[in-house]
Amino acid sequence: MHALVLIICALTLVDNWPQWRGPRGQGVSDEKNLPLEWSPTKNIKWKTPVPGRGHSSPIVWGNRLFLTTSIEGAEIPGAAAVKHVINNQVVKLPDTTGAERSHTLKLICVDVDTGKILWERTVHEGRMYDDRQKSNTYASSTPATDGSHVYAFFGSEGVYCYDFEGKQIWKASLGGIAKMGYGEGTSPIIFENLLIIQADSELGQGSFITALDKTTGKQVWKTPRKNRASWSTPVLVRGAKRVELIASGAESVVSYDPLTGKELWQSEGLVSHAIPTPLIGDDTVFVYAGSHDKRGYAVRLSDNKVLWRHDKGTAYVASGVLYDGSIYLITDGGIMSSLDAKTGQLKYEGGRLPVAATFFASPVAFDGKVLITSQDGDTFVIAAGPKHEVLKTNSVGEPVYASPAISGGRIFIRGQQHLYCIGQ
Repeated sequence: MHALVLIICALTLVDNWPQWRGPRGQGVSDEKNLPLEWSPTKNIKWKTPVPGRGHSSPIVWGNRLFLTTSIEGAEIPGAAAVKHVINNQVVKLPDTTGAERSHTLKLICVDVDTGKILWERTVHEGRMYDDRQKSNTYASSTPATDGSHVYAFFGSEGVYCYDFEGKQIWKASLGGIAKMGYGEGTSPIIFENLLIIQADSELGQGSFITALDKTTGKQVWKTPRKNRASWSTPVLVRGAKRVELIASGAESVVSYDPLTGKELWQSEGLVSHAIPTPLIGDDTVFVYAGSHDKRGYAVRLSDNKVLWRHDKGTAYVASGVLYDGSIYLITDGGIMSSLDAKTGQLKYEGGRLPVAATFFASPVAFDGKVLITSQDGDTFVIAAGPKHEVLKTNSVGEPVYASPAISGGRIFIRGQQHLYCIGQ
């Protein structure tokens, strides 16, 4: 790790995976000797059915794994999503649904060694504030843990804190967070005694970023934002001068003081929907998006100067990964490119996979490899380096939308119906 850059995380054991994208929020693991081959009949240590639907990734601390899910229930007469207004007209965007039905939202705890579900808790049951995109779920935000408590965020349906035995410690409401009927996706992160959540909504009216006291759920600070609905998870970084909280957005990219919520600096927005997580390295932050416009640029933290730009190769949903000095990007259709993180120089582009596929999950990197998992459930093991090389192709045999977790020599993949533990 570069001497001037330290990603802040609440972590004491290096092989835990305590939040979205792991210990540093970047999708990178320091572990070695992980399995590189698996199939439904090989190197699957256990396979556990998970009720309902959820795109949240599993998180791991010690021998406990946590994930969230949403179970759809019966239609509720008269139930409907909050009204969405564009140009003074009420609209319902296509391919949005869900608020007309009851939903049960759950937090689940799994034994890492056996796959046994130790407990599951219903945090909400009933009506939903807003719709979701048909391809999204009501459990798409990944939980976070500090090793003694787990924190789950369900958008308008609230924030919940449980201990490892399944006892609810507190719950809090952030109010209605409408996202034009597309559903939630941003995940909470932990900094010192704070739980930080980015809550951009609609066309920017009512957007904010906030920090809750993680022991009580009480609001510590709340800062208004002018960004429209986003699904990106912010990142924490210690630059040359201070600790910064970087929040991506379509209208602007903003740095905050994580202890107070005070704005430190602001840069240009990404135009496209802010979904991918920013990447951090060498006193720089790389922000990018790709829903309709492909946008990406690197900002030096010490003076907030834009160092280079790269407006190709970004995905709608999937984040990239910065590993060993290189940024690896993947498009929705699985075309890979690699950039030098310091200069933005293109190392390769047009890297193709053995089969055509669509990608929602974000890649993870470890021990000289980059793993990317397709919607079909195929995981491609790519050699990290200046040349695109596919080393292995593996499958769990069912669709995958969630990003993998790595902990204790094992890879955890959440499929559409099952949770898989892959190990040798």
